[in-house]
Amino acid sequence: MSPRKGYRKPATSCDGCLAWGDFTGSLCPACWQFARQHAAGECGACRRRQPLKSGYCRLCWCQARRNIRIATGKPTSAGHVMAPWLRQVADLQLFFIGMHHHRGSSTTPRPRGHGRRGRPRKPPPPAAVRPVSHWCQPVLFDGVPRDYHRFDRDAHPDPASPWLAWGRHLAHGLAEARGWGRRVRLDVDRALVVLLSPHAEGDVIRYSEIIAPLRALDSSIERTAEVLEAMSILVDDRRPSYEDWLEKRLDGLAAGIRREAESWNRTLRDGGPRTRPRDQATVWAYLNAVRPALLEWSARYDHPREITRDDVLAHVKTLHGHERRQTLVALRSLFGWAKKNGIVFRNPTARIKVGTFEYSVLQPLLPQQVTRSVEAVRSPAARLALALAASHAARAGAIRALQLDDVDLGNRRLTIAGRTRPMDDLTHQMLLAWLDYRHRRWPNTANPHLLINQMTALETGPVSGWWIKHELHGQDATLERLRVDRQLEEALVHGPDPLHLAEVFGLDEKTAIRYANSARALLDQAAEQQLR
Repeated sequence: MSPRKGYRKPATSCDGCLAWGDFTGSLCPACWQFARQHAAGECGACRRRQPLKSGYCRLCWCQARRNIRIATGKPTSAGHVMAPWLRQVADLQLFFIGMHHHRGSSTTPRPRGHGRRGRPRKPPPPAAVRPVSHWCQPVLFDGVPRDYHRFDRDAHPDPASPWLAWGRHLAHGLAEARGWGRRVRLDVDRALVVLLSPHAEGDVIRYSEIIAPLRALDSSIERTAEVLEAMSILVDDRRPSYEDWLEKRLDGLAAGIRREAESWNRTLRDGGPRTRPRDQATVWAYLNAVRPALLEWSARYDHPREITRDDVLAHVKTLHGHERRQTLVALRSLFGWAKKNGIVFRNPTARIKVGTFEYSVLQPLLPQQVTRSVEAVRSPAARLALALAASHAARAGAIRALQLDDVDLGNRRLTIAGRTRPMDDLTHQMLLAWLDYRHRRWPNTANPHLLINQMTALETGPVSGWWIKHELHGQDATLERLRVDRQLEEALVHGPDPLHLAEVFGLDEKTAIRYANSARALLDQAAEQQLR
């Protein structure tokens, strides 16, 4: 049973290091991380069954470090130095969470120019360029995957490797340009030591080979891949998700129909000699729409040229409304492509009218629906996105694409999708709150986009579509509904004038006419109710 809303777990002791403190789960964060990297077994000192590093649990390692500090005054964690002290652990000192990481005396003054814990800041790696090799040994067996799990961090690292020096130099430049934190830099450096120490001229590193070893090291796969791409030695051999989806959607079709349907869908996705690529959502929607018809025809035919006009009419008679229209549009695209490429002799969908789509009257949101959405958002980013959709009718894609240069706080102007508009008080307050949070949370990020998160703060791209909408999931007043409601409100307040709507929101003529018609119908309905 999940805990009730607002429940807070009381302070307790960790099952691993027995430290007392406030944390979630049964392990403190340090022991949880330790357990991810090491297998369980019987500890050589305390005899408890715990995750072990070199035969000893984390609590015994902490106790051995404490004994060394007491005896010598110098903390150390090197395995060959710690081994005698680990074997001598007999008693265990209990701690509060966080005391294991305490180093030195709090009364010792920190020298200026040193790091957070009094350590000297690590100097940047020396400048390096791509190693020059006049000859390289040809690969005997191409395609044999490397096993980086066999890398021994004590015996195999090669600090003198020119490839490692070049990788560290490029990683430092990327870290400075992207605003990577100290932990990310150390994770990437540890991964580069494993991947580049045995590297030689002519070798390539495949993306599929580094996923498992870097996960075992708890290093950032994406950041390490950026460095390897900058070195031009990474081969992205991952299978695209589109291939798995396409294979699943074509399953069950006759061989000839499957072959032509696959070629048509790939042309939609990638484009052709005189065909531009379509949006990914269109590629998915078209194949999903024609799949039931193709499955039905695969039971009788083996090739699209056997499908007749009567077969198409018989199938669409079973459909109604938007489903019928969507299926006909997709079938016309399929057979139009087949006729153009000489796959069929006649287009069976020719002269079959799709019909006009009658849009329903748009309805405004109720005040309680908007109130629930306002109460649901918690983060400053979600509040800003809600304000942009509700006040400026901004689409989710336009909000994701907003950049810092699009915001003019001094003149209180905002540029959304290429159109500059004045900034209202609500948007101004939400912007100030978000920019303050953004600066405190990611002060060194180089991402030019206005909205960022933990992932994109280390990159330069926008946030995902799911991330910007997930706090309003399940609400009636979503970002899209708030955008529609704002445009409908403009039509109700200033009159159902399509030209005014097109000028204010940059709508095309058909969309502006639709909003104007909906506003006119709502105003007529309100007038009739008053007369009654």
